[in-house]
Amino acid sequence: HKMDAEKAEAGALGAPAPETKDLKKVEKTKAKRVELKKWKAVAMWSWDIEVNTCAICRNLLMELCIECQANQGSSSVDCTVAWGVCQHAFHFHCIERWLKTRSVCPLDEQEWECQRYGH
Repeated sequence: HKMDAEKAEAGALGAPAPETKDLKKVEKTKAKRVELKKWKAVAMWSWDIEVNTCAICRNLLMELCIECQANQGSSSVDCTVAWGVCQHAFHFHCIERWLKTRSVCPLDEQEWECQRYGH
């Protein structure tokens, strides 16, 4: 019981117990494996739809429609997306041009009703 007496005596004197000293030595001997100096985050986004292309002009919805690509210098109007009640999405200019000759969705031929437009 000599060890118990040493622990009690060391604790009474305010000195750390022998086990505490050993833990500190172990912590000091552990070297850093990796140090992070710089970090850059990269993120991607996409539309929350199954198909991300306009079925009329075949361009990606996040890009300009063919009409806006052809007239890039003449107008600063945004090329927005039109969403139908049927959940199909097209460039606003494309569906606007389509609806001049037909009143149905180009994909499912249901009567076209615009749910919302914009990004």
